[in-house]
Amino acid sequence: MLQQTQAARVEPIFETFLARFAVPAALAAAAPEDVLRAWAGLGYHRRAMALRSAARVIVDEHGGRVPSDPAALRRLPGVGPYTAAAVASLAYGSPLAAVDTNIRRIVARVGHGFEPDEIGAGALGAEAQHWLDRRDPGGWNEAMMDLGRERCRPVPRCDGCPLRTWCRFAASDRVGRPSARRQPTFEGSTRQARGLVLAALRTGSASRTLPQLTHRTGIRAVRVSGAVDALLADGLVERTRSGRIRLPR
Repeated sequence: MLQQTQAARVEPIFETFLARFAVPAALAAAAPEDVLRAWAGLGYHRRAMALRSAARVIVDEHGGRVPSDPAALRRLPGVGPYTAAAVASLAYGSPLAAVDTNIRRIVARVGHGFEPDEIGAGALGAEAQHWLDRRDPGGWNEAMMDLGRERCRPVPRCDGCPLRTWCRFAASDRVGRPSARRQPTFEGSTRQARGLVLAALRTGSASRTLPQLTHRTGIRAVRVSGAVDALLADGLVERTRSGRIRLPR
């Protein structure tokens, strides 16, 4: 839920979602449309379907318990190296560095005096693993993420940083640079259209025609049609025999 979504926005939805799907078996047994309804407000709806698919694998192959083995975690739908390392270290104490943007930045700056894009990602990951506190890997990962969020930002706030004494980046008087990442414009985007279509399908009638979706969303018919095609391809909606669109069942 937290991928590209602010924590304050996630928190109430997470609590409601967890109350409804308290264990993997509950999520695995849920209809896709119920999961998508519970996901309302978060966007990136493919994550919801991946989470449900992961729950089904957890039930079918792991007795309903989230596996502790990083290799098994990586085989779950929607789980990559970072998520597998984060779950394994925070939940099970596995000695793995969960190397996100924050940790790469800290390792590159403190250890080398460079920005992370000036060093190979593999080398940074290996060095982070070397830095890891194996007595408390989960605590180390969380502390490094917090440090990156609060202090070692794209334009760093070095005052008060506990690593400043050893930081080669600070010693070289480099000042960082604003993040080059720019969020694409949401207004008028396909992402906006997809969200509007799904919102229209969550409320009221169980299914709608394309003209009805155009009316409900308030956007042009060509955008609605394109959004529906993309949602169909992702398995986030389905078309009935009569040609109406509904949430998957």
